[in-house]
Amino acid sequence: MDFAINMLETGMRYEGFLLVRSADQRTGSNGGKYLDMNLTDRTGEINCKLWDGNVPPPAVGSVIKVRGLVQEYNGRKQLRVEKMRAAVEADGVDLSRLVPCAPETPDAYRTRIEETIDRFESEDLKKIVREMLRLAGDNIDWFPAAQRLHHAERTGLLHHTCSMLNTAEHIIAAYPFLHGDLLRAGVILHDLSKITEMKSDTLGNVTDYTRDGLLIGHLVRGVARLAEAARNVGVTGEIVVLLEHMIISHHGIPEYGSPKAPMFPEAEVLNWIDTLDARMNEMEGIMARVPAGAFSEKIWSLDRRLYHPHYEDGAE
Repeated sequence: MDFAINMLETGMRYEGFLLVRSADQRTGSNGGKYLDMNLTDRTGEINCKLWDGNVPPPAVGSVIKVRGLVQEYNGRKQLRVEKMRAAVEADGVDLSRLVPCAPETPDAYRTRIEETIDRFESEDLKKIVREMLRLAGDNIDWFPAAQRLHHAERTGLLHHTCSMLNTAEHIIAAYPFLHGDLLRAGVILHDLSKITEMKSDTLGNVTDYTRDGLLIGHLVRGVARLAEAARNVGVTGEIVVLLEHMIISHHGIPEYGSPKAPMFPEAEVLNWIDTLDARMNEMEGIMARVPAGAFSEKIWSLDRRLYHPHYEDGAE
């Protein structure tokens, strides 16, 4: 009964260890209290309900053992928990099975980024990017790229950055008029201030947004941090303004948080690469959970269901 979350089907019984992503005691329409939890393993996340108002919510980031029945509610799988308890040392829980992690190590991603910076022709770009990484600190080694959506995993921020760098190299080759090092620098810098935007433990589990994240956000904070970095290394001029614009415009439109639309080619490409990489990562996770020939539940961030093709000749 100890299946991975991405293998759960409606009607199955489940018993196993899961990581607490969120847990709150709520009041139902009938006045009764219940626990509303989101529990995860490295393959995915499932909403869980425990219809017992006397059980306190477990701590976010803790591991619990649960037993229950997989049901469906509003087109989404949900676990109706019958029994739960905190994990203890004697259980010998393997955390690597519970924590979503990037496919490579932090050192591998950092090496990829450092090799990219080493190839910059502009010394000013080298100075600014390296100072921004220094200001970001060691938290970047385990920090996720998001709370719920793309690259919401340990080391997800580095994973997202290096995946975008891979795509950027192909686009630079396809459009030689682009300033390649400016685009590469924008990719490395665009999300660094997510480290101040979200509250995350070292497992990559985001519990909430910080005060700075809610009041300022990573785009505006990123611009302020870049100005600080440029001052620290004595770089001035247009290159600073271009990088600031790339950070503040990389969400593309005001509805997605950017007060300015991209206004030069490298900024435009950064927006598209960011969007593409985020969506492909999310779709990859959905395809891993949905059997071939089936449709997913409606995906909130995409506002549609997805289909997992068979990818085979003659499939019906």
